Amino acid sequence: MPSPTVLSITPDCTAVLHPISDTEPTLRQRLTLTTGEEEELARITHPEQRVEWLACRVAVRQLVEAAGWTYAGLQKDEYGKPHLVGSAWHISISHTGGWAAAVLHRTRPVGIDIEPMRDKFTRVVPRILSAAEIHHAAGNAARLAVYWCAKESLYKLYGKRQLTFRQHLLIDPFADGAEQLTGHVRLPDHEEQLTIRCFRIGPGLLAVAF
Repeated sequence: MPSPTVLSITPDCTAVLHPISDTEPTLRQRLTLTTGEEEELARITHPEQRVEWLACRVAVRQLVEAAGWTYAGLQKDEYGKPHLVGSAWHISISHTGGWAAAVLHRTRPVGIDIEPMRDKFTRVVPRILSAAEIHHAAGNAARLAVYWCAKESLYKLYGKRQLTFRQHLLIDPFADGAEQLTGHVRLPDHEEQLTIRCFRIGPGLLAVAF
């Protein structure tokens, strides 16, 4: 793949964004898949999605090996959240057409999302915003895109089902162009405040929650 963009989030957290140009055979040569990964890949039939799936794992491998650890693959928990095999470090992955992203955090859960700028945000995103967030977004397409990407990163960090974006994943108001946001996971039995870094990069936006 072409040279990636490496983002140093904190001393313990690094993200990487790859433009994808390699073919499936080339990407497979860079990975030794576990049995579970081989089975998961076999269930993916769309060629582009297979390439993105592999590219995300190449990106994770790059992060892990750059941090001085041996990459042994990914395994998913009962909620479908990926984890490193044989390591307590935390990872998250995301992909969209032509791009793969991954993030590694040594000490705490992390979530990543990449999104191209899309017209649909003005139609879809208000459905997943609280009343306060709708008021702040004010129909602005750029703000709606940030809300979408930031909430996706929170969802991937928390990694469990039975969450609604409108009720349980909330973003404090932010200035246009802000690179750091404050997010919240609010459930009846759990509440957590989190930091979200937001980058205008690659296909549009990249958000990392930690």
